[in-house]
Amino acid sequence: MSRNGKRTGANTAGKTAIGVLLTGIMLFPVYWMLNVSLTRPQDLRKSPPDLFPVHGTLAGYRTVLAEQLPYLGTSLVIGLGTVALTVALSAPAGYALAKLRPRGGGVLSFVLLAAQMIPGIIMAMGFYAIYLQLGLLQSVPGLIVADSTLAVPFAVLIFTAFMSGIPDELLQAARTDGAGPWRTFRSIVLPMSRNAVVTVSLFAFLWSWSDFVFASTLVNGGPREPITLGIYHYIGNNNQEWNAIMATAVVASLPAAVILVLAQRYVAAGVTAGAVKD
Repeated sequence: MSRNGKRTGANTAGKTAIGVLLTGIMLFPVYWMLNVSLTRPQDLRKSPPDLFPVHGTLAGYRTVLAEQLPYLGTSLVIGLGTVALTVALSAPAGYALAKLRPRGGGVLSFVLLAAQMIPGIIMAMGFYAIYLQLGLLQSVPGLIVADSTLAVPFAVLIFTAFMSGIPDELLQAARTDGAGPWRTFRSIVLPMSRNAVVTVSLFAFLWSWSDFVFASTLVNGGPREPITLGIYHYIGNNNQEWNAIMATAVVASLPAAVILVLAQRYVAAGVTAGAVKD
């Protein structure tokens, strides 16, 4: 028993060490981003570079507060708009596929899966041609609609899997009390699908917040650029303000990181919904 216990302890310690090493490797770019954001421009040309900002400066963050807040505000509006549109479209669709079971539901589910395989640049070119005719180029609503097309197929599948696990007896009881499909969805199904709503909202926000392809194609050069385009204002042929670039990246990463930490419990429940059947 003692030998087995020591062997088990050694295996656990080895796995822990490997996990810590891999985690450190994956998080090193985040550390380096923070390090460069605090480093003076003249110190960035050192070879080898400093592993710690010995002569740290907050000049990059002062630049962000002075110049990048409008871009951050635009990204926030786009992210929240994408979340609202995605949930509004995908939650009723998921309910219909899970509980109303319309004809052709299986085909629609396959189409949703196939839609996620379409490269974003192809969709961006299609939106560009359509928006050019409609006058929606360089507009926030146009970018919200475009970003939602990435999130809606995934969201419908998540809602369908989650809502399939809601007992049919609850819905039957609601119908017996006189509730129609919309009332049942609004009063029973949607409140019980809180984990799925949080999961879908999180992924929709993260996709829109980090979007570059749609933004660079549909709003590049306009007055309402998101932060993914605002950061490129510091990059030129003869000038690269790396501490301002990395400071912008740090500030832009904070909302997504905070939201992910706060919502991780709901995300785990929402993603695994429907994976286990009784």
